[in-house]
Amino acid sequence: MKGIESDILTDGSLDYADDVLATFDFVVASIHSGFKKDRKAQTERLLRVIANRYTTIIGHMTGRQLQRRPGYDVDVEKLLRACAKHDVVVEINAHPWRLDLDWRWHQAALEFGCMMSIDPDAHSIRELDHMHWGVEMARKGGVPPDRVLNAMPIGELTRYLKQKRRSPVHAACNAD
Repeated sequence: MKGIESDILTDGSLDYADDVLATFDFVVASIHSGFKKDRKAQTERLLRVIANRYTTIIGHMTGRQLQRRPGYDVDVEKLLRACAKHDVVVEINAHPWRLDLDWRWHQAALEFGCMMSIDPDAHSIRELDHMHWGVEMARKGGVPPDRVLNAMPIGELTRYLKQKRRSPVHAACNAD
């Protein structure tokens, strides 16, 4: 499978053109700049990218880095509801400085109907070992394996990703 982490720009668009994004099996959309927007603007930014047909996973939704910086101010509940509506997977970022989305939000995400994905946020081969922290946080938050995207058998995962791309919800949202 071929995927990419695409930056969410300040206006809520992605940093690659649609024709490039269409070449990937999945796209993780993440904020890497513009952290100081107010709650409404930052939430709207994320809502826009959640409605983007190419967004498969929202990466490190709150942007927090433990013992380094607080997350950006967002309406997490509103974002989780939008992820459920648009069938966008919520990342459980396993990097020990992030552990984002906080485990205390996992039950709400599940109740709204979200799928989760455990990702290491690895920037080197050695950091792939961070996965165990994500699994621990998912367990702590009560996330069952059948609600974890990357715990699916490969055939089921492939079908899930293909179906998501054809989803009428995404087609309608991108017609706006």
